[in-house]
Amino acid sequence: MNTSSTGLLLFAHGARDPEWARPFEAVAQSVQAQRPGTPVELAYLEFMAPDLATAAARLVQAGCTRVDVLPLFLGAGGHVRKDLPRLLQALRAEHAGVCFELHPAVGELPDVVQAMAGAALALLPT
Repeated sequence: MNTSSTGLLLFAHGARDPEWARPFEAVAQSVQAQRPGTPVELAYLEFMAPDLATAAARLVQAGCTRVDVLPLFLGAGGHVRKDLPRLLQALRAEHAGVCFELHPAVGELPDVVQAMAGAALALLPT
């Protein structure tokens, strides 16, 4: 049951190897465990299911009137800057009245940059 009108849509590239998706699935599971009242969906651009439209429809069916879209990409390349906005435009047309809010690629968020720097520093001798 949706206790929030806001859902979270995590968006990853996708790959042919199902093992590739494990870290992204772990992110989705962790978010869901920490926010059990918030609907969370993980979607993929290609090769894997569900796609963005299917995951978004699930959130809308769960009663979400706002969907925060977080690209699980290290940077904002062509998929994030060009493909994703085009896909979101189609979602907005299909689900009138639902706000789809696109956020920066996760790899550009300061906390993530610091976590990656911390992982790199941990490899260096002190």
